[in-house]
Amino acid sequence: MTVILGIDPGSRVTGYGLIDTVDNKLEYVHCGCIKSLNETFPDRLKKIHAELLEVIDLHAPHQAAIEEVFVGRNASSALKLGQARGAAMVACLSHNLPIEEYSARQVKKAVAGTGSAAKNQVQYMVKALLRISDNIGEDAADALAIAICHANTQNSLIRMAGSKPYSKKHVRS
Repeated sequence: MTVILGIDPGSRVTGYGLIDTVDNKLEYVHCGCIKSLNETFPDRLKKIHAELLEVIDLHAPHQAAIEEVFVGRNASSALKLGQARGAAMVACLSHNLPIEEYSARQVKKAVAGTGSAAKNQVQYMVKALLRISDNIGEDAADALAIAICHANTQNSLIRMAGSKPYSKKHVRS
């Protein structure tokens, strides 16, 4: 049993989602959004940090996964996103949570099968994979997708580490 916290950082809306992995099965735990629309930018960072600390205290995840910064045309937006991401990472690190980083393309491919999947495709697949019948917001769905990507990546690494590269007939006695 491993609880994974997925984080979709944003300077105005930060999505978070928690899943539990039990015997290679994914189970939905909780998800939500931290909205900080009218605060000053420093206050938004403080809110992201404080609310993620509350989520971590409440659900005690074992690992965290966060989306990497996408640098588009607007450098200012990328810098703000990076700072929001930093606030989220510090919240995780203050609880000694190991953090892995994934690109948006990796996350989409892990959940929807293609790195160019649309937001609504990711949202649909997250709900299907975690058997969620309620509506969830895009940012929360993205955070759950990041957690799913991490779980799948970890399971693949464990399987590879446990595999034996040579059969017994190739081993000399």
